[in-house]
Amino acid sequence: MNDTKYQVSRTQLLLLMLIAYLFSLGIRLIWVYQFHGNPDFYWNGQLMINTNDGYFFASGAQKALYGLHLENPRVPDLWNYGVVFFTTLFTKITPFSLETIILYMPAFVSSLVVIPMILITRLYGQTLWGFFAALIGSIAWSYYNRTMTGYYDTDMFSAMAPMFILYFLMKSTIDFNLRSALYAALAIAIYPFLYDQGRAIVYAMGLIYAIYLIVYHTKEKNSYLSMMLVFLALIPFPVTVPYNYLLKILLLFALYGYLKKVSISLKSAIIAAGLLLLAFLGLGKVFPLIWHKIYTYTIKGTEESGLHFFAVNQTVREAGRIPFEVMANRISGSIPGLIVSMIGYVLLVIRYRAFILALPLIGIGIFSLWGGLRFTVYAVPVAALSAVYLFYIVASYIKDLRLRYGAVALLTAGMLYPNITHIIAYKVPTVFTKNEVALLDRLGKVSNSSDYTLTWWDYGYPIWFYSDTNTLIDGGKHDHDNFIVSKILTTDSQIQAANLSRTAVETYVSSGYKVVADILFKDREKDQIDPNVLLEKMESDDYPLPSKTRDIYFYFPQRMLGIFPTVAIFSNLDLKTGERFQQPFFYMTGAFRDKGNILNLGSGIMLHKSEGSLQIGNRRTPLRRFISVGYDQQGKLQKNVQNIDPNGILSVIYMQSYRTFLVLDEKMYRSLYIQLFVLEEYDHDLFEPVIMSPYAKIYKLKK
Repeated sequence: MNDTKYQVSRTQLLLLMLIAYLFSLGIRLIWVYQFHGNPDFYWNGQLMINTNDGYFFASGAQKALYGLHLENPRVPDLWNYGVVFFTTLFTKITPFSLETIILYMPAFVSSLVVIPMILITRLYGQTLWGFFAALIGSIAWSYYNRTMTGYYDTDMFSAMAPMFILYFLMKSTIDFNLRSALYAALAIAIYPFLYDQGRAIVYAMGLIYAIYLIVYHTKEKNSYLSMMLVFLALIPFPVTVPYNYLLKILLLFALYGYLKKVSISLKSAIIAAGLLLLAFLGLGKVFPLIWHKIYTYTIKGTEESGLHFFAVNQTVREAGRIPFEVMANRISGSIPGLIVSMIGYVLLVIRYRAFILALPLIGIGIFSLWGGLRFTVYAVPVAALSAVYLFYIVASYIKDLRLRYGAVALLTAGMLYPNITHIIAYKVPTVFTKNEVALLDRLGKVSNSSDYTLTWWDYGYPIWFYSDTNTLIDGGKHDHDNFIVSKILTTDSQIQAANLSRTAVETYVSSGYKVVADILFKDREKDQIDPNVLLEKMESDDYPLPSKTRDIYFYFPQRMLGIFPTVAIFSNLDLKTGERFQQPFFYMTGAFRDKGNILNLGSGIMLHKSEGSLQIGNRRTPLRRFISVGYDQQGKLQKNVQNIDPNGILSVIYMQSYRTFLVLDEKMYRSLYIQLFVLEEYDHDLFEPVIMSPYAKIYKLKK
């Protein structure tokens, strides 16, 4: 089925691209409409973004635009990431604020995916096929989730840019024009600048491309000339080389000019391509990189050598195994949609063998079953092309051309339906609310850019952006220092928390920003300090501290309550043996029923008021204490403590202002976070309240 009677002209092509682009953009404005006018989600007159990682790149733009974060070694520079560069550029050349740019940039950039999708099908004279597929691929479940308005992250380039690479690679196998290979090489060279985590993907695409040319075009000299350009683009340049992306682009143009000007033999072309392949495989560490990606996203539990730190990946939802249904929904909107796509892809490869070049994108989508949600996004555009191709085959049995296209349009609408219903229901909130941001803004006014704010890594990037202070761990620094911050937040010794905080921050700075845990505990097989002994020493007032060079703040948000058991996992183990300590008991609920003498807290937990006991399943245990806390009209914490049985192992805290009950053992009750945030019980010699609010509490370390 091709565009024989309805031949698409260049003008019509541009019109179809514009319609598909505006459709994609318009769908992404649904979220803006849903939250428009809600003051809780606005700051500086604009809706805030809805992904934590976005504040990493936004902080980089702040650094380039306003000179902020100069003492934060983790904030990227202008040329580190394409998203920082383009954000800075758009903020400078347009009348829009930085907040507006980071809000809408994902929608405008990610919608460009419709262009290569339509161009790919135009290679085969079937432009309308690409148009229908672009409608699906631009807004399908996973692609939308990671490129929606407000999802300010490099994901806006993750699947869009590879589709441009795929288009030029496919085009070079069809027109055999070296210029097409040059365009593919340029796109490959730029891709790491746009999406630094995508090297393994383009490496795989480059290898598939080479295999394809060798198998099907062995004796064509142009095959090896094209491979030379692609392999040169794939060779990673040292990040220490200034403007390395620009240098590679210049070298590609130089090589292209040389190949066009000088005639070389087939044998010489094969040798040159082979040498560049070896350079690419060696310098790019291709197979170790691919294995590392697989290992990173399938590792479980604790590390097996040296000290036994807990691995972060198993606590990140997007990095865990997912059911087949979830994969299907995220790639194609439904299980039937995915089945249609897979059948369509097989038929595509049979009919147009160049589509084998898209195999890495399909393959990594399937890998999401083991690697996690994030990998589904790469398969979305190719799956959409494959599904619509199958629709074309089914519709080809209809003789009337208009009815044929009508059938394709109807089937496309059926594929769109589950994705659009998902989008309408997907009301993801902003990262922080206005009240939470106001607290960080106040922190920024009383602190210096050299100061540190200690909290869990989830809140690291927003803290940079709104307070211009530094953090020890953040959304991209998932290393052994998770243990240190977890220990600070969960220890029942406030003096230990203070000593560990000062030691960790000063060591981090004085070491040139190395991993603190590896320095303090000397994480080497033959030269280890016993972490348990060192931590025990830190419980003493006499522990020798490094000289104070900056202030340290502690950020205790209310929202951390929901993840506090996860935070505790990272320090609830013996680093020497990897053995877990007894898991502390922590239960939180806002769904409870008061039945007079019995308070049903859900999950089989009931509080017997008159007896002062807790029933968990069939077991009853005496209650140690019952505490009721709430805020008065002036925002001051009011507390009522009822000590019931000193032999009890569990306590109950009722947080009236949140209508939330906590059931926790003595270890969790005595933890720094619960004591300082929930109860405001702090050592006045160690901590100083700076900002106290029901949304978050910020303390300053006195030592």
